[in-house]
Amino acid sequence: MEATKRLNVKKQTLDDAYAAPANFLEIDVINPITHGIGNKRYTDYEVRLRTNLPVFRIKESSVRRRYSDFEWLRGELERGVIVVPPLPSKAWKRQLPFRQDEGIFDEDFIEDRRKGLEIFVNKIAGHPLAQNEKCLHMFLQDPVIDKNYVPGKMRNVQ
Repeated sequence: MEATKRLNVKKQTLDDAYAAPANFLEIDVINPITHGIGNKRYTDYEVRLRTNLPVFRIKESSVRRRYSDFEWLRGELERGVIVVPPLPSKAWKRQLPFRQDEGIFDEDFIEDRRKGLEIFVNKIAGHPLAQNEKCLHMFLQDPVIDKNYVPGKMRNVQ
């Protein structure tokens, strides 16, 4: 009977149930905005970060990023030992001239791409090795990405 006896489990208090999680990392890709006219048009997205992980020096940030910035981040991370998930498609066919729709500026396409970019960046940021990469920190927290940076690891800022 001793082997099947229930463990004594500490009852959870309301304070425990509603306290801030021990470690959290929330990244939202939101508020797409299309800028420019003609062949100078592009869409960017707000990338909003909230975390209490010690590796991030800024606990809340919001930056705007274009699809090409997500491509840059993927390329930088591929240099290392991290397996990087794919980005949502580049949608070359949607960029052809003389289409009967808005192509890559169609609202449904932008929303689908936004969802895909959010999944992509959350997978990367959740990877323990990627969390130490300077390029990820720049992408998530610096208003302007310094593409001439020296790749490397972040020092723990506890």
